[in-house]
Amino acid sequence: MARKMEHGGLRRIWGKAILLVAVVVGPSVASSQSAAHAAPSRTRIVMLGTGTPIPDPDRSGPGVAIIVDSVPYLFDAGTGIVRRASAALRNGVPGLKTAQLNRLFLTHLHSDHTLGLADVLFTPWIQGRREPLELFGPPGTARLLRGITDGNGEDIAERVASAGGPSAEGWNANVHEITEGIVYKDARITVRAFAVPHSAWRYALGYRIETPDRTIVISGDARQNPAVAEQCHGCDVLIHEVYSDAGFSTVPAARQPYHAQAHTSATQLGAVATAAKPGVLVLYHQLYFGASDEQLLREVRSRYTGKVVSAVDLQEF
Repeated sequence: MARKMEHGGLRRIWGKAILLVAVVVGPSVASSQSAAHAAPSRTRIVMLGTGTPIPDPDRSGPGVAIIVDSVPYLFDAGTGIVRRASAALRNGVPGLKTAQLNRLFLTHLHSDHTLGLADVLFTPWIQGRREPLELFGPPGTARLLRGITDGNGEDIAERVASAGGPSAEGWNANVHEITEGIVYKDARITVRAFAVPHSAWRYALGYRIETPDRTIVISGDARQNPAVAEQCHGCDVLIHEVYSDAGFSTVPAARQPYHAQAHTSATQLGAVATAAKPGVLVLYHQLYFGASDEQLLREVRSRYTGKVVSAVDLQEF
């Protein structure tokens, strides 16, 4: 089944390469029931990064790979994402060869979720990707891309002109600026974006991903809201950001209102998951604020009796 998109009116031509911007507003579609897990599953989930803006050397920036029939789809691009994909490939996850990284969905434009965008643009291109990256994100994504490509203009020109160099097209991206609704569909996967509240961001998105045998919901960064549970509604995997209630009490008072408006506490997430009823709740983008992982899990479990895992980088589901 082919992707269905409406391409809007902004084109920017640089040499032979074209930056294509699309505004996509997907129609409302009824949620499908989660398919029973096959053995083996056609769908694999790899946590490429579970970190936050805090430079934890054990956690790369936020990034999730969903691989369906060995075809990868990336959600967010935190620091280190391409090297984490290479590590997952070395660990035996198929479909994460660098040159295969050609679809990326951004939840919002906070830098910890986008610092790896240049990496996803250029490293796979240098390693053999011939076509532009397909890049999906909220309004503002095209501007972010232009800044990256303009700033790297000399690098691009030198590499393209060099003998045996990379393709003249693969450094670029087709940008699809999206709002709510179905934003991507092919024979393997359907991706639906939905709005979530995150601090003062006008556009912040979560994603519901349906594959032949699994339904996955990714919260992105979001404070407690009903949309996540509505989109999950018994989904197989709910991947959700979180902060520790105990740790939050140590945050300076002047900063607490921001975090309360931007993120979901562990006890709040327990209530969200109780309503959402996922097969497994996966914690990522964990803001511990000095609390332990065990404390964080206890806080979630004080409100939620289902299966919950606090993810680490390269963990698979």
